[in-house]
Amino acid sequence: MAMMGGSSAAEVDAPLEQVRAFVQDVERAPQWQGGLTAMRALERDAGGRAVLCQAEADARVRTIRSVVRFTYDGPAALSWRQERGDLKSAVGRWELEDLGGNRTRVTYWLEVDLGRVLGLVIRGPLVDLLRGMMVDTRADELKRAVESS
Repeated sequence: MAMMGGSSAAEVDAPLEQVRAFVQDVERAPQWQGGLTAMRALERDAGGRAVLCQAEADARVRTIRSVVRFTYDGPAALSWRQERGDLKSAVGRWELEDLGGNRTRVTYWLEVDLGRVLGLVIRGPLVDLLRGMMVDTRADELKRAVESS
């Protein structure tokens, strides 16, 4: 089993509502999330939000494709789980916390099992590189995207 994961956090100079709008607009995520190259809605909920998407990510050695189900957990969280794709499993979550004074703490979690085949290709220093790109920088990427909008 080749596991990869972790979390990152940042404080964003913007109100929770503005940050939530960025996080929940999952189809725009490739515009500000490094390595994520495509996100296309396959299903939408009654409110028009994407709930099932085809995602593509550049994993340096190959493109990883996944079908991901999103769950909008109230006003302060968004979680997702891979339903099928190149990875054995992938789960993630954004949590938002209103700090007052138009500031929001964002926390990002990701847990991925690369599986046997990808685990043979993606290992050692490459796993650390991918973790840096797909986990360690995520909260700061969101911070930059929201604050520059």
